[in-house]
Amino acid sequence: MNDFTEQLRIAEQQLTENDSQLAPIVVHYGLCTITPHENYYEELAGSIISQQLSVKAAATIWQRFLALYGGSMPTPAQIIETDIEDIRKVGASYAKARYIQDLAFHILDNKLDLAHIATLPNDVVIEQLTAIKGIGEWSAHMFMIFCLGRLDILPWGDLGVRKSAQQLYGLHALPTKPEMIALAEQNNWHPYESVAAWYLWKNLDNKP
Repeated sequence: MNDFTEQLRIAEQQLTENDSQLAPIVVHYGLCTITPHENYYEELAGSIISQQLSVKAAATIWQRFLALYGGSMPTPAQIIETDIEDIRKVGASYAKARYIQDLAFHILDNKLDLAHIATLPNDVVIEQLTAIKGIGEWSAHMFMIFCLGRLDILPWGDLGVRKSAQQLYGLHALPTKPEMIALAEQNNWHPYESVAAWYLWKNLDNKP
């Protein structure tokens, strides 16, 4: 068992012992399957392309985008050198084409330090990511959870997490940011807020 899996097991135990509403969900779904990886650049580019699209539409546009570069992920320099109209023609909006190029500029300028991002504090990661056009705090949270494997991220703005929390805790409306923070504190999620969110997603059968 590696260290990350051990942390997931500790999270599972903590959430089961401290949150009576979440505990049955944890037991039902078993060990959290968050699997961090280091394909940061492609993940960020893909997240920009896929915004507000169905999975199928996003996959189609992504494959067309890669086809511009022979089917492989282009370097940041290649993206910058590409005419924005060519990116637009694969099905991306003008805004997304600009966002992809802005990502490339941030990487080349080292304003986004992908080489060391896994070692940076949460607030610095969020600061660097949200400085890129088209990447907001929600996208930053998803990146930190599913790429970096940060287990202490509360994706308070995620609609699926909020819907699941509303149902599970009997709230009259979708919880606000302060209410999500309060839920996490009351039920002792820290430092495993990401894992609690994963179980909330699973409870909706909603893959983020």
